[in-house]
Amino acid sequence: MGGESKRNLWTSMLESVASGKRLPEKNLLILGGGTDAQREFLEALSADEEGRNSERQKTPPIANNFALGYTYYDVLDADQDDTLARVSLYLLSQPSSEFASLVSPLLTPETIPNTALVILLDWSQPHLWLRQIWNWIQVLEEVMGHTSTEARNAMEETMSSWRERGRGGSSTNLDGTPSATAADSEGSLPLGPGEWTEPLGLPLCVAQKIDFLERNQGWKEPDFDTVLQYLRTVLLRHGASLIYTSQNTPSQLPSLIHSTLGITSLLKRQPLKHNVIDRDKIVVPPNWDSWGKIRVLGASARLGSAEP
Repeated sequence: MGGESKRNLWTSMLESVASGKRLPEKNLLILGGGTDAQREFLEALSADEEGRNSERQKTPPIANNFALGYTYYDVLDADQDDTLARVSLYLLSQPSSEFASLVSPLLTPETIPNTALVILLDWSQPHLWLRQIWNWIQVLEEVMGHTSTEARNAMEETMSSWRERGRGGSSTNLDGTPSATAADSEGSLPLGPGEWTEPLGLPLCVAQKIDFLERNQGWKEPDFDTVLQYLRTVLLRHGASLIYTSQNTPSQLPSLIHSTLGITSLLKRQPLKHNVIDRDKIVVPPNWDSWGKIRVLGASARLGSAEP
């Protein structure tokens, strides 16, 4: 074999190996929470189904002490051997419009289909939640104003596809494809008044850690139901998902975020199941909620508060 043929062979093999090692790249913009809350979120997100971090999945350092922070983690398949995607996390702790120029360059027509937003809320300040969500919405609108026309067009296409996703009311697999029950559902549910009136251009998830109030302030079931009702009502406007996490309870957080990002499991389809009953396991998947479902919760909350 001649020298030129050998070089071509090696070049072809090296290119093949390099392309095989390229990982799908996904992005999360994490809004709110301090350094500790953001680290806890990352640890929960990179944990397995039992809430444990594998030996391969060591939490990388987080640079989030100034302005726009950054870290990353790799999504491992069910056997912990294959890496499905690398997720880059960009972190903002303070809802200041001054940071809009730092965030907007992250949103390009290429990255937008692979990007999601997460707002972290603190259970020690539930009376501030609606104001905090509104402040972050203002920042995000400022960010969108700094993006290019091409990027805004890509966001409109993304939101158009999300408005149709999951309207049958069924669960969603880890990779974002509908489950078997979705294929059997008859058509999609129409949008109710106020739903999707203010999409943000990217799928939005609101996440909370619930331990504090029940332990320290004696909240009862009707209190949690009232807060949940308000949150779900507000998030209908943006087509957002919602999840509660607890320190001692395995969470569907990885399934929810990976489903939102469209990360595909090669070995296992993990269904994402809604839960609006267990207050430490609340999960409202993207585009699952409706006014009718929220009214059911409101009626049960009123009944609970009327009981002696």
